[in-house]
Amino acid sequence: MSEQQLNPRQQGIVAISAFATNGDLDKLTSALNAGLDGGLTVNEIKEVLVQLYAYVGFPRSLNAIHTLMGVLEDRQSKGITDEEGPKASPLPADMDKDDYGARVRARLAGRDGIPAPSGYQLFAPVIDAFLKQHLFADIFARDNLDYASRELATISALASMTGTAGQLRFHLGAAMNTGLTEAQLRDYVAVLRSEVGEQEASNAAAVLDEVVGGGQ
Repeated sequence: MSEQQLNPRQQGIVAISAFATNGDLDKLTSALNAGLDGGLTVNEIKEVLVQLYAYVGFPRSLNAIHTLMGVLEDRQSKGITDEEGPKASPLPADMDKDDYGARVRARLAGRDGIPAPSGYQLFAPVIDAFLKQHLFADIFARDNLDYASRELATISALASMTGTAGQLRFHLGAAMNTGLTEAQLRDYVAVLRSEVGEQEASNAAAVLDEVVGGGQ
């Protein structure tokens, strides 16, 4: 596997996230099987599908989870034993989720410190609290899926929706800040093009060009 390519596990996350987002459950079934065959554990896939609810909503997330249940039952009936993988460790009872989430968001944005609130954070502070305390703390603090994998799931979902270029721009930058290279993100676009669709790939490629060209 070239260092410029996503590995089979990462490619699986891209395809699974895209089909969970667009609701194509037949293609999601195929992607889930390929992901399991490519090295994703059951709990890693569960984690991806749970995280996606924060971006695509409970209905799509739950539909995808039910699809995973069906895939696992089918594979078990064929004698296939899939690796369960570790579960997430419990979060500390005294965790300051607001501070933790703010620091995670700053890190994803490539900042050394937490910036002062601005824009929507001042206009609707409750959604900023939800983002920090739930998405970037409750979810991102779960340690059975690394940040790079979480960002791959996110950018695949965002590329599979319309009207989310601004969020995709942030998260493509975040993906690079978690260690994914430009070459690997070009490969993410290639996976979208070959496995998902030309529109999704074009959406991702256009925003990625802006990000790596300094247009963010």
